[in-house]
Amino acid sequence: MSTPIFVLGEALMDCIAQPDGQLRPLMGGSPFNLARAAALRGAQVAYLNPLSKDLFGQGLVKQLQQDGVDLPGGTSPRPTSLAVVQVHEGQPSYGFYREGIADRDYTVDGIVDLLRQQPVPGIFHTGSLLLIPPEHQKVVAILKSARDLGWTVSVDINLRPQVAGELAPYVSALREVIGLTDWLKASDEDLETMGFANVAIGESPRLVRELRVACAPANLSRVALTFGGEGAYLDVEGQSHGLPVPSVTLADTVGAGDTFWGNTLADWSSNVSKASDRVADTLAMSMKAAAINCTRQGCQPPTLAEVLAF
Repeated sequence: MSTPIFVLGEALMDCIAQPDGQLRPLMGGSPFNLARAAALRGAQVAYLNPLSKDLFGQGLVKQLQQDGVDLPGGTSPRPTSLAVVQVHEGQPSYGFYREGIADRDYTVDGIVDLLRQQPVPGIFHTGSLLLIPPEHQKVVAILKSARDLGWTVSVDINLRPQVAGELAPYVSALREVIGLTDWLKASDEDLETMGFANVAIGESPRLVRELRVACAPANLSRVALTFGGEGAYLDVEGQSHGLPVPSVTLADTVGAGDTFWGNTLADWSSNVSKASDRVADTLAMSMKAAAINCTRQGCQPPTLAEVLAF
């Protein structure tokens, strides 16, 4: 039986700018995308944030249910959050509308109670917009309780400095969160924004070591680093492997990192204790999943069958 994955984070509408200036709304939000990707890979997944009762929110509910994600977080009368996405040469940039919205309508006690009610501790994942101060204070409180309850903490940094404003408090908040993290994913852009030097895939072993030192007291037993078109690197308890990006016809990269990490967590949830023995296989499968997603506009994670057939 697989270890359950519980996901806390934003679910929103990515309003993607079209060449004619119109906006095409697509479902998104890094944790929302990850929950879908992990479930489609075959993991047991629950999405914890409340979703809006508005039209967009009910669409998000339908999509998660269709992909096999449980929804214990209920609904909120607040509206669905929006992101305006502009894509240039396949790379997205974002503007967010995040005040008074549904996915932030949760309490620390409410989330901790949901975790406490589970028969066995699982994998608790968060990241992205919820790590921006002062929201991160709620997340830190939840992570401390989750760890006390025996949950394994996964974080995808997924920095959004254009939303956070002042950078120094944001980086300080991230380091506090990472200090409570067991499994971490970071992109080259995340590391550069946090102040790490010489960020390149060839420097991955050093970057992993520096992350583990800088973000103590956590035991960062598993670290994934992604480098856009250059590839990715995975370290599990000192066993590591790097791979180049598979060759595909690119539509865009929206949700590629979410698909990558969702597939990685799904792989580990099916066999947590043997992960160091199959680092190369785990990385290869996750990169294939991300590559498939990149052939589709917006985040559309593949199923396990699609990844196996790639």
